[in-house]
Amino acid sequence: MSRFSIVFQDVVLFNTTVMENIRIGKKGASDEEVLAAAKAAMCDEFVSRLPDGYATVIGENGGKLSGGERQRISIARAILKDAPIIIMDEATASLDTESESKVQAALSRLVSEKTVIIIAHRMRTVENADKIVVLSGGRVAEKGTPSELIGSGGTFSRMVDLQTETRSWSL
Repeated sequence: MSRFSIVFQDVVLFNTTVMENIRIGKKGASDEEVLAAAKAAMCDEFVSRLPDGYATVIGENGGKLSGGERQRISIARAILKDAPIIIMDEATASLDTESESKVQAALSRLVSEKTVIIIAHRMRTVENADKIVVLSGGRVAEKGTPSELIGSGGTFSRMVDLQTETRSWSL
């Protein structure tokens, strides 16, 4: 487990400060290390609005924070841990568009020079991947680069088309 950092869709936070929730990523990390990870994960923006900044107790499971804010704390933990392999399980699935954009920016800092395994249904999450493996019914349905898979007309291509189509819907 020391070689892995995991960013789940459902973040587990504790009824303690923002600082201590991030420090869980690396036992014994200095305040400076925690703050650097928080900044890389774009936490400064919302933490600066909290009554006691990084010393604010965020409630059980981060109840005083939005989903995107909780997710950025999870990313800060992973940045702080600095493991060579990162697993992201639907890390942006439950976020609104604005929060997703902020989390995506934070994730780009996390994954630099790492091996990343992304489990996702949103094609935007994997559009810059080196290789995509599409699973269907527990089996590999197709694999390749995003451009190869889009050109193949298979499952991945249909998923991209459907998600692109839904972005243009209006009421």
